[in-house]
Amino acid sequence: MTGVLLYARSRALPLALAGLAGTAAFAMWAADRLNTYVDPYHRVPIIALAPLLASAVIGVSLYSAMDELERTAVRPWWPRRLVQLGALTGLTAALLSLTVLGHPEVFGPPAAIRNTLGCAGMTAAAAALLGARLSWLPAFGYVTAVYLASSGARGRAATVWAWPMQPGAQPGAWAAALAAFAVGTALYAVRGARPEGPRG
Repeated sequence: MTGVLLYARSRALPLALAGLAGTAAFAMWAADRLNTYVDPYHRVPIIALAPLLASAVIGVSLYSAMDELERTAVRPWWPRRLVQLGALTGLTAALLSLTVLGHPEVFGPPAAIRNTLGCAGMTAAAAALLGARLSWLPAFGYVTAVYLASSGARGRAATVWAWPMQPGAQPGAWAAALAAFAVGTALYAVRGARPEGPRG
């Protein structure tokens, strides 16, 4: 139990949990302000941007101040990394799905869950390749570009490359998001966050 608490503190998990709760509360407030109960299409900013903000919080928690110790430890660290990423992503998906209840075939809980998985996967991959402090950047750039560019996109290919903006049941969007999550999770679990130099 002491080891779990030390691990949680070293990853700032209490702060990350507070950040995820705050993101969900903000998404719920925004859903009410945008009158999403009247028109489910008003949920598009929520299902695109709330998972993005939450994945940035998750990405910060992937930072390790002891990467050298982890690499030389007797026991492998990948199970801990896998549980951490999976638990935070699952909690986030559950919280954000509650902010867009109803109309699951449009932009309801399935779209929020899918986008949470995809954004968390992109962030985890970026943590392994760029470091935890910059892990939010690729997902932010991609989702923002898709949000701005995909309003007129049509066709099967658009459901894949514009997955953050698709309704809940699009198979191509789910395939893209699940692939991003699987690749990002595997990279982070095996490699951990890329070591970063001291600040300053």
